[in-house]
Amino acid sequence: MSTVTETLEKRRVPFECLRHDRSFTTIEEARALGITADEVVKTIVLDTASGHALAVVPGSRRLDMKRMREAVGDARAHLASEDELRRDFPGYELGALPPLGSLLSAPVYVDPAVMGHDTVVFASGSQQESVRVRTADLFRDEPVKLAVLTRARGEEPEEAG
Repeated sequence: MSTVTETLEKRRVPFECLRHDRSFTTIEEARALGITADEVVKTIVLDTASGHALAVVPGSRRLDMKRMREAVGDARAHLASEDELRRDFPGYELGALPPLGSLLSAPVYVDPAVMGHDTVVFASGSQQESVRVRTADLFRDEPVKLAVLTRARGEEPEEAG
């Protein structure tokens, strides 16, 4: 059992563990599970003036840094480096951070497109295990801020993650 699934159990959040081939991106994760990339959410870590912040966006979309900077109120916010992620989140594999700010000690910003799904799938700390959960259950005990963090298809983002 992972820290993520233990946390969900303590919160009495029903979930389903999904084992799959090692995946390094949400697109690979979706393929491995036989679902669309839109059903998978990715957690992107940013460095801000006040510490780390998490952006939670659908796997099929790209983070728009201009919008993210506006959401966090920091024009200098930037993507955390792999070295920072290894150092600051040692219990989690790269690319497999869960969207649980209370577990990672970081504020969470969720793109509204995520909330349009009844259920979502996300990495549970490992590149070979994901969790499916009802979206409302996932965020019910998490202090999240809703903010448009992505651009529609066809629109060019300033920077992407």
